[in-house]
Amino acid sequence: MKKVIFSALIATSALFLSACSPDEDNKVKVAINTGPDEAIWQVVQKVAKDKYNLDLDVISFNDYVLPNEALRNKDVDANAFQSLPYLEDQTKERGYKFAIVSKTFIFPIAAYSHKIKNINELQNGATITLSNEATTLGRSLLLLQAQGLIKLKDDVGYLPTTLDITANPKNLKLVEVDTPQLTRTLDDPNVSLSIINTNFSAQAGLSAVRDGLFMEDKASPYVNALVAREDNKDSEKVQKLKEAFQSQQVADKAQEVYKGDAIKAW
Repeated sequence: MKKVIFSALIATSALFLSACSPDEDNKVKVAINTGPDEAIWQVVQKVAKDKYNLDLDVISFNDYVLPNEALRNKDVDANAFQSLPYLEDQTKERGYKFAIVSKTFIFPIAAYSHKIKNINELQNGATITLSNEATTLGRSLLLLQAQGLIKLKDDVGYLPTTLDITANPKNLKLVEVDTPQLTRTLDDPNVSLSIINTNFSAQAGLSAVRDGLFMEDKASPYVNALVAREDNKDSEKVQKLKEAFQSQQVADKAQEVYKGDAIKAW
């Protein structure tokens, strides 16, 4: 009996030591979106390792829901892909217990076209494709309103839908599609214009500054954030991750990758 108890104690001690291993304290997982950000996070990985002895594992998703689910399920320690209005919306809808660790960049959403070169060329009845994701849709509609193409209800906030349109003088046809498919709609002969997130437009070689017919300005509230859970936001490794991200090397890489389409927000 003593031998069995002793063996159990050894196993329990080994498990405890493994759980508290310094190596585990130096490992952190972050969920991001696929695309240009992957190159930026390679720099974050290097800074994290060289300066903070932090082993950073970056997991990419071509999706706007899974990175938050991974964070809630503790499959990752943090994520960095979403704007603050999107985070607010998802928190209300799904009850996330998340915390903002740091603001990252503003990635201006913009309108692109393979058919016209100037907004004045937009014909009556033209088709415009928009994201069907609630926050990006609202952001797109607000951008159209800023250009005088539509009018929305007063005090509509950051999440208007097409039901909130009160005026559409050009009788534009607004078609909602999955966000990753927006760039493909530019080649549709029936689509005059598409409003696309920088993350996805950059994957198609498009730049908001260079190719956008119109875009958000620096006053945009749609700043992105590095997000953790309430229960780990103050952990040493998450704070080290924040410091690694807020480095000049990362800011320089974002400028190189996005060619001015990423506005530093920390």
